[in-house]
Order: sequence, then structure tokens, then C-alpha cells
Amino acid sequence: MQKIKLNGRFYSHTHPTGMQRYALEMVSRVGGGLEIVRPGPSLKGGMGHLWEQAYLPVAARKSLLWSPNNTGPVAVSRQVVTIHDLIPLDHPEWFSPRFVALYRWLLPRLVHKAQHLVAISEFTRLRLIEGLRVDSSKITVIPNGVDKAFRPQTPERINQVRKALNLGDKPYVLCVGSVEPRKNLKGLLAAWAQLPFNIRKEYNLVLAGKSGRKEVFGDAGLDHVPEGAMFTGYVAQEDLPPLYSGAAVFAYPSLYEGFGLPPLEAMASGVPVVTSNNSSIPEVVGDAGVLVDPSDTQSIAEGLFRLMSREDLRKDYSRRGIERAASLSWDVSAERTWAVLQREAAN
Repeated sequence: MQKIKLNGRFYSHTHPTGMQRYALEMVSRVGGGLEIVRPGPSLKGGMGHLWEQAYLPVAARKSLLWSPNNTGPVAVSRQVVTIHDLIPLDHPEWFSPRFVALYRWLLPRLVHKAQHLVAISEFTRLRLIEGLRVDSSKITVIPNGVDKAFRPQTPERINQVRKALNLGDKPYVLCVGSVEPRKNLKGLLAAWAQLPFNIRKEYNLVLAGKSGRKEVFGDAGLDHVPEGAMFTGYVAQEDLPPLYSGAAVFAYPSLYEGFGLPPLEAMASGVPVVTSNNSSIPEVVGDAGVLVDPSDTQSIAEGLFRLMSREDLRKDYSRRGIERAASLSWDVSAERTWAVLQREAAN
């Protein structure tokens, strides 16, 4: 059997986030059976799309192509595509008009042309069926996993990262995610400002993540940053486990997720989680987190208050989160994905 070819466009991202991290985790486990086709480091944005649509079909030839990050060449039918979400179609208001136009053209054609699809959640599978009329037999659901690096860390390692990021000595509530409208940082900051002062003064709110590109995402709407909130910018991958582990509470009131890696990573790190009751997140969190309505700042504030004010609840949700996270593994995700790729390559 010919080697399966990998759409390596994600390698052009210097600061990998959710989808790119998925691809890197998977390739680190199944890469020996893949022939990676990757663009040059300068081929980003529009040039990256051009490379994917014009060059990649020629490079793939008759081999099975795996495109792991929501896009792929629409001319290639012998292809497995991992679909993470349909966010540009479901919520075009969060993106630039040019970005939305591209995905309205690309995604419907891609999902119907491809030989098979991997969806990272049951929620994404249902959106493919309901939103794009994909036959359910063409979709395999394989949830994401969590890296073994995400676990309770030593006090020494936590303090190193605290000092490096200038987080101070107070306990902190953490949110990890790119600064873009979907992550609902505006709602989180508004909820933070609603907390009773005697509770809020005991904590800092740490917002970790790089700013989303304005030509893609537009303005995140962060006009006012309340006292006690601080932005770290992009945090290196090796510093994320101790950053999570050092948090008293993890807050993630996202408006929409195809999966939602950060709550899972927080749970694996032993941190109690407040997160959204929408999209795929309840699949990931189950009863191991406090679920809130992300469109209601009072609901977010009440969820934060529950955990910030009660140590016994924090300990209970910490235990539940560790148990829940243990059921989701990148090794299992990779094994199941490789089985799908081999099956489709043989067809």
C-alpha cells in the first residue's frame, strides 16, 4: 500500500492553537505511516489556500490524502478530512466578510467531495448532517485527547511560570484561548466585574492567548478591562501545564466550540472548571465542571462565585475533572484515526 499523504499546511503556523495542536499531536503518533507534504514557511493566509488548492492535488496524485485541519483541496476526492467545526458558516458575524466568503465556497464542496470525514465531536457530526446535508455513514466521530503533560505540577514549576509571566502572588482564575469574539472574553470580563468585591479582590483573572488576526476575526470588543484582569499574550506550549495547574479556577465561557481542548486540559491538570453549556462542551466536560450560559454574564458570574467562594467545591470538581480527563487520550484518538485512514486507503 502507498503511504498516506498528509496535508501539512498547519506547519506554517509558528504559534499553534487548537486545530494545529490537534494535527501535531496526531502526527507525533502516526507520522511513521505518513508522507508529509508541507508548504514553505512563508505560505500563509491566501497564499496557503492557493498552495492547498493548486499544488497539493498534484502532490497527492493517487494516494489517499489526509487533511487534518478543516480545509483541503476541493479537487481531491481520495481524501479524509478532519472537520473540527462549522463556525464560519454558523456564525459569520465573528469573522471578516472575505474569510466567510472563502469558507462558504470551500466547506460545502470539500465535505461532499471527500471520501470520508472525521468529526471531533458528536456536535460537529450533527452540524455536518443538519447544516451541510452530509450522509451520516460518511462520518466517523473521534474525540480529541489530552496530552499527558497536563497533570498537577510541582510548586517549583508553577512558581517559575508565575514569575516569568509576572502573575504576582494572588490565587488566579485562568482563561486560555485566542483573543477573538467567539471566546467571549468580553462576557467573562463583564462577569468578573459583577462579582462581589470581597471575593474578586482575593484573585487575579489571567487571560492567556494570542490576539486573533483582525483580517480573519475582527474586533474582540474588549473596550474595558476591569481591575484584577491581566493578559499574558501567547504562552509557550511547555509553560501551559504549570500555568493551568497553578490556577484556582479555570473559566472558559466560549460561545461555540467544535470540541474545546482548554477545559479538558484544565480538568487533567486538577483545576475546577466553569464553562459553557452549549455546542460540544457538555460532551467533553460531563458532570465534572460547572456549566453556565455564556450569553448571560450573570450566569457566568454565579458559576465563578460558586467555585471562588467554596474550597470544598473546588476540591470536589478537581477530583471529578481528573477522573473525566483520564477517559480521553491522544493515543486512543490517534489509533482510531489511523484505523480510519488505513481502511479508506484500502478502498
